[in-house]
Amino acid sequence: MNTLLQHFARNAADPLVLVDADGLEVIDDQGRRHIDALSGLFCAQLGYAHKAEFAAAAAEQVNALPFATNWAVGHPPALALAAAVAERAPGDLDHVLFTSGGSESVEAAWKLVRHHHLANGEPQRTKAIARDIAYHGVTLGALSFTGVERFKTPFGRPAIEVEHVSTTNRFRAVDGDDDAALCARLLAEMEETIERAGPETVAMIIAEPIQNAGGCLTPPEGYWPGLREIADRHGILLVADEVISGFGRLGEWFASERYGVVPDLITCAKGLTSGYAPAGAVIARSSAVAGLYEPKATFLHGITFGGHPLACALGLKSVEVFEREEVNANVRALEGHLEAQVATLRDLPVVADTRGAGFFWAMELVKGDPERKLDADEREALLKGFLPQRLIEAGLIARADDRGEPVLQIAPPLVADAAALDEIVGRLGDVLTDCGRFLGLAAPAAAGV
Repeated sequence: MNTLLQHFARNAADPLVLVDADGLEVIDDQGRRHIDALSGLFCAQLGYAHKAEFAAAAAEQVNALPFATNWAVGHPPALALAAAVAERAPGDLDHVLFTSGGSESVEAAWKLVRHHHLANGEPQRTKAIARDIAYHGVTLGALSFTGVERFKTPFGRPAIEVEHVSTTNRFRAVDGDDDAALCARLLAEMEETIERAGPETVAMIIAEPIQNAGGCLTPPEGYWPGLREIADRHGILLVADEVISGFGRLGEWFASERYGVVPDLITCAKGLTSGYAPAGAVIARSSAVAGLYEPKATFLHGITFGGHPLACALGLKSVEVFEREEVNANVRALEGHLEAQVATLRDLPVVADTRGAGFFWAMELVKGDPERKLDADEREALLKGFLPQRLIEAGLIARADDRGEPVLQIAPPLVADAAALDEIVGRLGDVLTDCGRFLGLAAPAAAGV
């Protein structure tokens, strides 16, 4: 029996064991090479071509200061990375709290929000608004915001009272082809939900700029500015969860900029160090944390390994490589190419929709007809049975996910060129063609036949 308990996995099955990495590929213990089209679960923004450079930065830091907390002390890497992140954050977000990862960042954001309202004399603001299907973490506070009920039910009553509103999914929506109508409907629902909860009791709205669970759901034009206006009008803090979308995934340091908003706080992790060390952060504007600078104020929260010297040194190295190699510009330049390539997969009978932005795309899977959704048994057989092994055979790391409708997702390293993106989509096409056959669907006819 394998003694390693795996996260979000069927532990009865033997895991794929990865032992090395090179360029855009990871290598398993059988010597097989796999293109990492998921960036190591949205972390390895730079791929694996800079190992020696990051190893040297790690060695330099360990030989200087191996460990220090951020509990009433600081150290040069944490101070420097906080300044670098704040400089690249949108608008006036200029305070940085380090954590060890995404769930911790969401937990810490909630506590910062609560401190803010307590300092303003509004202790009754104890509720939050999040979105259906959205994933915001698995620790018990962050799990409250997560909109996937089967992740929550086994663990009892949520720690925080949260209302959930609709996602921004256009596919199958009655107004999905009309951004103005879709935006108006979603914002009206947000307003109604806040009114029903009691505006004076709502502390926070949290949402991802591009929602991961459900399959790379982008917002309609005007949605984020609309959330900003609603939050301001009701005295609610607006939190952008950029654990996935931060650090270049959409071609900007933070996706909030792409969608025209400056939130009060941003949660981030994954790409902060390009996966070379565990790290996360909350970035806040001064007005959101002003109460913590009062003479007798204490922030009642702390993470032992938040701001670890090694993680911060590697975060600084990641920022350096990003700018030296113009990584964000690469994503912006190739986004249209990747979108067009992914769109060709809609010709397959198993693919009903493709959607996403930047280097973050999803294909929604059906049984031949866009309205013929997979039932529970078909989902289980395809996503948990057939697809994992077929992806290994194809030498491709991608993600099959069914927190909403079943999707296959890719998030290539941000340094991938057009040829690498074409290879990824080509392999996806082969895998999805076989998915169709597995479901009993006829393969599409060849051109000219």
